Amino acid sequence: MSFTITLPVILMALGIFALRVVDMALDTIRVLFVVRGRKGLAWVLGFMQSLVFVIAITTVLANVDNPLNIIGYAAGFATGNVVGMLIEERLAIGHIHITVVSPSRGAVIAEQLRANGFAVTEIPARGRSGMVAVLHCDVRRRQMDSVETIVLEADPDAYVTAEDVRSVRRGFWRA
Repeated sequence: MSFTITLPVILMALGIFALRVVDMALDTIRVLFVVRGRKGLAWVLGFMQSLVFVIAITTVLANVDNPLNIIGYAAGFATGNVVGMLIEERLAIGHIHITVVSPSRGAVIAEQLRANGFAVTEIPARGRSGMVAVLHCDVRRRQMDSVETIVLEADPDAYVTAEDVRSVRRGFWRA
C-alpha cells in the first residue's frame, strides 16, 4: 500500500477532525441535557450529532487507506470532548446546590448571601473541633462564582462543596 501526503489528503483528514470535534461537542452537551431532563433539546442535539457522525465515519471508512484520516478521527474525538465541556461551562445551564461549612462565621456568611438576594438555610452542626454552621444555598449555575466569592470573603477558611440539582419544585429562587 502506497501513501502520499498531498493537499487533498490533508484537507480530508482536517475535515474529519472538524466533523468529530462537532460530533463530540454535541454529544457532550446532549448528555448534559439528558441528565437535566431537557428532552426536546436532547432530541435535536442527538439528531444533529448522528448526522455529523455518519458523515465522519463514512468518510473515514471510504478512505481507510489514509492513516491521517484515522488520526484526524481520533484527535477530533478527544478534542470534541474538551470543546463540549468548555461550551457547557459557558452555558452554565441549571441549578447547583452549595454546601458551606464554617467553624466560626456561618451567620456572617448567611447574612452576606441574603443581602445579595440568595436564599440560605442555616443548620448548626458538630464538627471534629466543635460546633460549626452548615449552610445550604441553591442557585443558578452561572451564579456559583458570585456565591463562592461572597463566602470566601466572609470566611476564607470555609469549606465549600457544590452538587448539580436536577429539578426544582417550590422554594425561593433569585430572579
